[in-house]
Amino acid sequence: MIGKHWLVALAILSASASTSLVAQTVSSGLRGSTPLNEEGPAAPMTPLRNTTEKEVRNYPEQPPVIPHTTDGYQIDMNGNKCLSCHARARTGESQAPMVSITHFMDRDGQFLASVSPRRFFCTECHVPQNMVKPPVDNDFVDIDTLLSRAAPGGRR
Repeated sequence: MIGKHWLVALAILSASASTSLVAQTVSSGLRGSTPLNEEGPAAPMTPLRNTTEKEVRNYPEQPPVIPHTTDGYQIDMNGNKCLSCHARARTGESQAPMVSITHFMDRDGQFLASVSPRRFFCTECHVPQNMVKPPVDNDFVDIDTLLSRAAPGGRR
């Protein structure tokens, strides 16, 4: 009976030692050479993309990304800086795209005269883009490319 307890204790000790050894030797493309059981240095701040070009969307309901910096923008219950350019009444002078018509609908699908309160906080869905090299390779293919590929039995 005592031998069995020693065997279990030895197995637990061995497993914990090997786990910490693995944590120290495994490296990740995102973490670099920092061991998994340590906190690495913070990544340097990268410049924000600041252009008038629109990004291509990858799927039909994807919220458009913000092609410019939003540093210092007030977006809270008291105000929304985005609407100073993207509101329906301001797009003529700003030449910015108007807020989507879906942002004027309430939860019951009824259209409102102004932006719905549930769509007022733009950065919950729309995000600025940084100019960075992706940390991992990406082989994502958008739906239009998939649909245009030849399929067995003909094109779709």
